[in-house]
Amino acid sequence: MNAVAEVVPAPLLKIDLGSGPNPLEGYEGADSIKFDKVKHVLNIGKDRWPWPDSSVDEAYCSHVIEHLTNFNGQWERVHFFNELARVLKPDAGCMLIFPHWASSRYYGDPTHKEPMSEWFHLYLMRDWRLQNAPHADIKHNPNGYDCNFQTVIVNIHHQQLGTRNADYQQYACAWYKEAILDLRCTVIKRA
Repeated sequence: MNAVAEVVPAPLLKIDLGSGPNPLEGYEGADSIKFDKVKHVLNIGKDRWPWPDSSVDEAYCSHVIEHLTNFNGQWERVHFFNELARVLKPDAGCMLIFPHWASSRYYGDPTHKEPMSEWFHLYLMRDWRLQNAPHADIKHNPNGYDCNFQTVIVNIHHQQLGTRNADYQQYACAWYKEAILDLRCTVIKRA
């Protein structure tokens, strides 16, 4: 009788960018500090990431990109998204969470470099960028974005808005400081 070898699928490669001391379970931790559970020590805003092209199945990044800058000739945030696009497999995604610019959560941490708004994700979509902000694209700027993502961004409201109707929530988010605590953005790699 011939033995049939069982094919075991390779485990998914999932990375937690800026993981701190406790990467998500099942994810490889990457951080600028060598914590015990961090597998990769690097500056994600400047260094080439250690993963090969199109090798990562899923990424997660919580409260990190607000520590990256886009001024004084240091386009760390652009580098981050270009590297993310390089290492993700096609149609793979990354969940990003970061404090909203109108939240004290942003201003309380002295290591935050630039606030984030609801508009930032548009620059990650090549067609939108070439139509509306070509100066930010690698085609016209050697430091520009080379990535192409499909994006979805949602507000994480202050808990006291949860009981209010949708019209009030929308008004509060547009006009009241502290209405939005964080933004959650999902990016999916596109060709």
